[in-house]
Amino acid sequence: MPDITQIDGVRPKTLAPAGGRALRDAARDEDWIKLASYLDSHRLSLDAGTVPQRFTRGIGNRNYLLRLNDDWVVLRRPPAGPLPPGANDMTREHRLLSRLSNVFPLAPRSIHFCPDPSILGAPFLLMEYRPGMVISGAEWPAELASDAGQEVGPMLVRTLAAIHAIDPKEAGLEDIGKPEGFLRRAIDGWSARAAIATDNNPPPAVRDLISWLEKNLVPGGAPTLLHSDFKLDNVILDPTTLQPVAVIDWDMGTRGDPLLDLATLLSYWSEASDPPPLLDLGQMPSAGHGFPRREEIERQYGQLTGRDLRNLQFYRVLAQFKLGVVFLQQSVKPDHQRQRDLVENYRRTAIGLLDVALEISKGGLN
Repeated sequence: MPDITQIDGVRPKTLAPAGGRALRDAARDEDWIKLASYLDSHRLSLDAGTVPQRFTRGIGNRNYLLRLNDDWVVLRRPPAGPLPPGANDMTREHRLLSRLSNVFPLAPRSIHFCPDPSILGAPFLLMEYRPGMVISGAEWPAELASDAGQEVGPMLVRTLAAIHAIDPKEAGLEDIGKPEGFLRRAIDGWSARAAIATDNNPPPAVRDLISWLEKNLVPGGAPTLLHSDFKLDNVILDPTTLQPVAVIDWDMGTRGDPLLDLATLLSYWSEASDPPPLLDLGQMPSAGHGFPRREEIERQYGQLTGRDLRNLQFYRVLAQFKLGVVFLQQSVKPDHQRQRDLVENYRRTAIGLLDVALEISKGGLN
């Protein structure tokens, strides 16, 4: 294992490899004094001798490692600035994680939720910290066997199938989300986000994809609990066994058609022969390292769940469209040159992913 990151001289139980869950000093990020005062009023004691550390991966929610009541916890809050509709929903995530942990051991327990934005500028939650390894981006951890993807890939399928097997009623989540009309609303919702992100002037591919999705809308299957952004870096692994110890990032969790969850995983799943937009996306190292191909992942999921995958093309187009729109949403008006360069990269990525969605709609990228 790599060196363990120290936090102000205090050594956590285990921290993940720097390549996946790197930490940096977050002393200036938030108003920690105001947070400590707020927590005191709820009988929660923030350790004043431990500097909060920020997990550095990702462009979405901010995640901090804190010492609270003599234990390690994670504080999650949305990013600064305006948020897309329905995104970064801490209220939803707290509700899910405060109940899911009772029936799904891989869900970290949410310990506390603060809806008051006056404390840190946005609602936030505190949840259980699960130490382990996170494989983030396309980089492969040096301490793993070069072909360990042959174990990691099937593990992801089993974990996703286990999420879809959860009884929402048993978890007290039978009324979360609106499964009826789920796919229709998904098309409408992501179409609206694309329009907002582009000042009602989306790329031609957006209009073509919306037209295809509307013409090819399928009835949809029986609803299950959904993660809605299930991929490798949202699963914390035991670095020795490569088995999951936690599934994280539940802020978009809901009930709906489980094949969209599968298609979302596939939208990140690159292969060596894929076009540059998927390979450059760099969300998962699945183009090598022994990872199964997408068609094998589909087959394994079908065997585990017994679900009919004949209409999977529709779900894959919708998921790839959704991912393209996510990057369009990052194309906000920049304040300075560095942001302009970053925004332009996001826009290029978005256009490339939308073109990939069009290719899938024509029967490509099997």
